Amino acid sequence: MSASSTTASGATTSASTPANPRSRVILASLIGTTIEFYDFYVYATAAVLVFPHLFFPAGDPTTALLSSFAIFGAAMVARPLGAVVFGHLGDKHGRKATLVGALLTMGIATFLIGVLPTYALVGWFAPLLLVILRIAQGFALGGEWSGAALVATENAPAGKRAWYGTFPQLGAPIGFIIANGLFLIIAAMLPSDDPSMPSQAFLDWGWRIPFLFSVVMVAVGLWVRLRLVESTAFSKASQQGKLKRLPLAAVFKDYWKQLILGTFFMLATYVLFYLMTTFSLSYGRAPVEPADGGLPGLGYSYNTFVLMLIGGVVFFGIFTLLSGPWADRFGRRKTLIWVTLGIIVFGLLWVPLLAGGFAGVMAWLIVGFALMGMTFGPMGALLPELFPTNVRYTGSGISYNVSSILGAAVAPFIAVALWQAGGGSPFWVGVYLSVMAVLTLIALLLSKETKDVDIDR
Repeated sequence: MSASSTTASGATTSASTPANPRSRVILASLIGTTIEFYDFYVYATAAVLVFPHLFFPAGDPTTALLSSFAIFGAAMVARPLGAVVFGHLGDKHGRKATLVGALLTMGIATFLIGVLPTYALVGWFAPLLLVILRIAQGFALGGEWSGAALVATENAPAGKRAWYGTFPQLGAPIGFIIANGLFLIIAAMLPSDDPSMPSQAFLDWGWRIPFLFSVVMVAVGLWVRLRLVESTAFSKASQQGKLKRLPLAAVFKDYWKQLILGTFFMLATYVLFYLMTTFSLSYGRAPVEPADGGLPGLGYSYNTFVLMLIGGVVFFGIFTLLSGPWADRFGRRKTLIWVTLGIIVFGLLWVPLLAGGFAGVMAWLIVGFALMGMTFGPMGALLPELFPTNVRYTGSGISYNVSSILGAAVAPFIAVALWQAGGGSPFWVGVYLSVMAVLTLIALLLSKETKDVDIDR
């Protein structure tokens, strides 16, 4: 074999060195998912704070909130389609161009949400446009995550694949902090006299700033990603003629068991993820004794609770990074089994924790986000390791994003319904999390360890 070879993108790489330097791999996998999650969190925050007031007719506040969450879920339904389309492109034509396309799609959709007219101006056409752009966001994210995870894992040194795989995962807490931090700054500059409602200036124009700001972040992300070359794993598969004409058909025919297991691996992660970020913002800000027929909550102001959330998300980031070395040392399966058991117990402790005042709520946030980091981190390596190179983008992307329908798409909606069924108590919401974690635990117990698989296969 020759000492050098030409990649699918035309770059020449040495057979003994990675296609991309370590710093470039880490930055490209981290910055892209940070931007994608920033865009997603900007919408999630607006879905709680703004959209029920601006994009739906006046009426029952719970109905408006559920309608806003339904549009939130529409993006999750679009994610598997994005995984199929971008996965096909990524497995046939390479990771680099596919990732650039996903980032551009997300950035354009997010910017356009920031310039949408409201229901008061154009009636039902406003929520229709919101749905269309939200679907575009979900479509883009469906192709983003798996590509970023592959950039990290296919370029990782031996024995450090799970640690490298945590860098695209780290984009979630960083994106959350940037998105909510920006909303917090704007809300502080445009204060409201009613802590349960944004100010009129915020509703008129302030909420649009985070959506428009995404243009700057996308420009930075494109600059980084355009400097990537293809991974050695993909280049080898291309040179050896192993690429599939229809990766989707191949993955369903030969790797359907891995698809099912991967989907359920992510289930508890997704439910926990959106309960801790989206539902918690609704519950934390709801008045203790609502006067308008709404559901009771913790009664914190928006600014106070977002600061509390950001404090919890710091632990999300810390434990995401810590989970990588643990998964490399002890294995993905064993690490995740113990973490999933922790999530089951956590779901049953919601009421006593949330009844403990400020200290109890902070403990709930810290424990929940720490568990989130520990379950989310290893997924960056585990899902790609389930599939060979020629269907890896498609297989890992479908597993990750189909789980978004079963978990994230319905989690906020189910949570509000259970909150309502419990008469304002979050007890049944916690039980729902525990039940979903049991399903993930069963999938993990039925699986095999993947940390020693050959990523070039």
